[in-house]
Amino acid sequence: MNELRAARSLTTLPVVTLGGDAVAQVKDTVFDTAAARVTGFTLSGRGLLSGPLKQSLPWTAVHCLGHDAVMIVDAGTLADTPVAVARRAAQQGRVLHARVLTDEGTEVGTVLDVVVEGGTSGRVVGFLIAAGKALTQGSGRRRHRLYMPRGETLAVSGRTLVMPADTVRYVAEDLPAFAARVGAFHDGHEGHEGTPR
Repeated sequence: MNELRAARSLTTLPVVTLGGDAVAQVKDTVFDTAAARVTGFTLSGRGLLSGPLKQSLPWTAVHCLGHDAVMIVDAGTLADTPVAVARRAAQQGRVLHARVLTDEGTEVGTVLDVVVEGGTSGRVVGFLIAAGKALTQGSGRRRHRLYMPRGETLAVSGRTLVMPADTVRYVAEDLPAFAARVGAFHDGHEGHEGTPR
């Protein structure tokens, strides 16, 4: 599995060509909730006083999402049509600050961030949540911010995410531990209908 990244950690990453030229920096990450993938990035110029760019970076033009930069082949891959246009449609299924319920009706928290897989997939693998009492009371967990895998039967309804109840067994307190839990979650669901691998 590629390195996992919180979507907010991508903000201000430089966008760099394979030739080494820094052409922009990430302003916002735009993702499609239904497809569970990053669709692209809105951009700003490089430097302290630079503002937003009219161009955007569609995910299809990303060569690789790394720890220190978003790599593209060349500056010609930036799109003239803003990804933000697609954002209006994506906001219908917006997940930041959404309540998280299990399919059994237990409220487990509120979404703080989206966790994406680096490399070339752009796949949304989970969420950082402000954990509710159902996840913290009597569990021995010290933190109230937990990483939770994205269930394959994820449903988005208004400002609520509905997750399979067994996803709560795979929560983790930090991103490195969460990477292992995501693998275990998918291994435990391998062969279930509708589970992409």
